[in-house]
Amino acid sequence: MTTRVMIVGCGDVGTATGERLLADSHNNIEICGVRRQADQLPPNFRKISADFSQRESFIAALAQQPADYVIYSAAATQHDEAGYQQAYVDGLQHTLDAIQHWPQAPKQLLFTSSTGVYHQADHSWVDESSATEPKRFSGRIMLEAEQLLANSSIDTSAVRFSGIYGPGRKRLINSVRSGKGAPPQPLSYSNRIHRDDCAGVLAHLIQLKQQGQSLHPVYLASDCQPASLSDVTHWLAQQLGVPLTDLSMGRFAGSKRCSNRRLLDSGYQFQYPDFRSGYRDLLR
Repeated sequence: MTTRVMIVGCGDVGTATGERLLADSHNNIEICGVRRQADQLPPNFRKISADFSQRESFIAALAQQPADYVIYSAAATQHDEAGYQQAYVDGLQHTLDAIQHWPQAPKQLLFTSSTGVYHQADHSWVDESSATEPKRFSGRIMLEAEQLLANSSIDTSAVRFSGIYGPGRKRLINSVRSGKGAPPQPLSYSNRIHRDDCAGVLAHLIQLKQQGQSLHPVYLASDCQPASLSDVTHWLAQQLGVPLTDLSMGRFAGSKRCSNRRLLDSGYQFQYPDFRSGYRDLLR
């Protein structure tokens, strides 16, 4: 039988996830991509054009398209409180409302959350059980969305991604190329994950569920080597062959080290286990 995976908010990460699932599935899987302009999706995706900000039309578009698995991977188009609320809470609620019309619930819903839910700034390690008391609106709204999942009647998992980099995401490379970097002091840890590993993690979790395993309600998805922003920018400068003339780069989200032990214990193997391997491919 064909397994249908619906990816709501099927942008960069969602599209890469769908392509990863298709490549691994030997033709027994169907990817249904939902986004405002679905004609931008790959030709081997089933396409639904729908806007999660338009509740009634969005629910109507999804209500007749049941799926075995749902990935909610929307991104805010406005980076303010209203934009985050619409993308991560309202859109998720509208998706859950649409699922109520399906003849049976999906086997799992995965929500792409963020390590922005953590507040720690003392270089400590955090994992899925660590306290979450975010000071910024973005982290608070992500936690609100996670609570929606926890209160729903279906099996759900929130996947907390750290800073995503990869094809088309070259802000840090461009900053370093212009001579801007971070100072060694004060120490500031950063955490990141390559876009292809984001897709790999989501595909891995669906495959675990297909194999009959129960999933945890939360996964922290970050590579295996938290690194100081100074180390990252100085290494990039060395690879690019440029001097760092401005060491004013800083972080706004504290300093913590993200543990991916739960993912590793589940059997996931990172394609890019550290920033060097990931950025080296991008620089090629």
